[in-house]
Amino acid sequence: VPHTYEANNRMSNFYPGLYNQANAPIFLSDGSISPASPGLGTSPNPILAGTQFYLNGIGIAGQPGVPTGLVDNHWAAFGPRVGFAYDLTGSGKTILRGGFGTMYERIQGNDMYNAGPNVPFSSSVTFNNVLLSNPNTSAQSGATLAAPITVADITGLNKQEYKLPVSYQYSIGIQQALGAKTVLSASYVGNQNRHQNDYRESNLPDPSLLPAIATGTASAPYNQLVPFQGFHSIKLSETVQNSHYNGFQTEFRSQVRRDLTLQAAYTLSRAIDPATNATGVGDLTNVSNPYSYTYDDGPSGLDRTHIFFANFIYDLPIFRNSSNKLLKGTVGGWQISGIVTAVSGNALNITQGGRGNNISNVLPNTNNRPDINGSISYPKTVNQWFNTSVFSDPAAGTFGNTPFDVLRAPGRQNWNLALFKSFVISESRGTRFELRAESFNTFNHTEFKDVSTTFSNGNFGAITSAHDPREIQLGAKLIF
Repeated sequence: VPHTYEANNRMSNFYPGLYNQANAPIFLSDGSISPASPGLGTSPNPILAGTQFYLNGIGIAGQPGVPTGLVDNHWAAFGPRVGFAYDLTGSGKTILRGGFGTMYERIQGNDMYNAGPNVPFSSSVTFNNVLLSNPNTSAQSGATLAAPITVADITGLNKQEYKLPVSYQYSIGIQQALGAKTVLSASYVGNQNRHQNDYRESNLPDPSLLPAIATGTASAPYNQLVPFQGFHSIKLSETVQNSHYNGFQTEFRSQVRRDLTLQAAYTLSRAIDPATNATGVGDLTNVSNPYSYTYDDGPSGLDRTHIFFANFIYDLPIFRNSSNKLLKGTVGGWQISGIVTAVSGNALNITQGGRGNNISNVLPNTNNRPDINGSISYPKTVNQWFNTSVFSDPAAGTFGNTPFDVLRAPGRQNWNLALFKSFVISESRGTRFELRAESFNTFNHTEFKDVSTTFSNGNFGAITSAHDPREIQLGAKLIF
């Protein structure tokens, strides 16, 4: 699985092994880098010819020691798959099924796209009071303005930690026939996922400096306290995270006589995933605490402990076989169908927000959580879904001890029902008239949805939205 690359090698990346501490920059009083600093260079981009950049630690794609895709390719992606089905009794009514598979993936280019603006291929300069005909010329003095050598931010890839993401998936279960048209199944389904992707801030000051940085009492500006001076943020994509899923899944399917078709299923499951976005899916998300690989370990945003659904189609027998053609054509032959869903609430991640001496206000690409000082209860009111009094600001420059995705949002119970009938106008020509009446959230349950989870918000802990109320729609169709 070769990694994505830019065809003309117009890409750069930061490599800690290329950074020479002896070539640390000289800072000017305004925070920019002195033109007399070591480690400077120019851009291969002809548009930026002559523009100076601080390039200590920067590698250009295709140059000696730098892969075209900025990270190494991985060719030995051996992905076996095996499955079996075994008739336990020989009667075809009790079947044992199982399987195992190894699946690989790669980050589909987004890591490279995000690295596109890196120095020295891109630069952003702001000049004030310049000529529109030549933005490099001062309108006041006529002098040619020189762009300062700024401290750059880097979005790159961690060459040392970029193995292929892999998922090991497995299942085993039994299916039992209950009569000619009914099947009951029960299965264990699981997966183990390794080398999953994240973004991690890598230019980190010593943890002992964090309280002073957060309170603004540090001995030097932030850019002079980081290990790779000359750069502010160095955010590197890496594949180091793990996740897993375990689920007990049951299903019942039946054709009850000729009137009722029924399917129902229930899943008891647990999903652990450190992805910090609300849905728990997607690559290239920032880790909250770059000093700790375990800070974001917890339930996935996709985790639902209990999932139940049922659906059915029922042919109403009333007047279906009536000898009265009028009754049979108008009252008989109606069908009712429905989908019933009951699901546990998703996990909620509590964040600190901008209040207090939050370290994430000054430490780039991070996200802090508050401290938790007791057990969590759920009043389950609109204004307070969970007890907010147990949370408090962490000490300045520290990451809060609230676990990742520690809370649960409201669950959901929903009924969608439909009534429909087909009126035959001409059997020989296949002409018929169909009438449908459908309802969503039929019983108009108030189904709460989103909860405010930012500690600094005034509505912290309150319900902020709900799923749609009952909706009814009517439809008619003439087929001829």
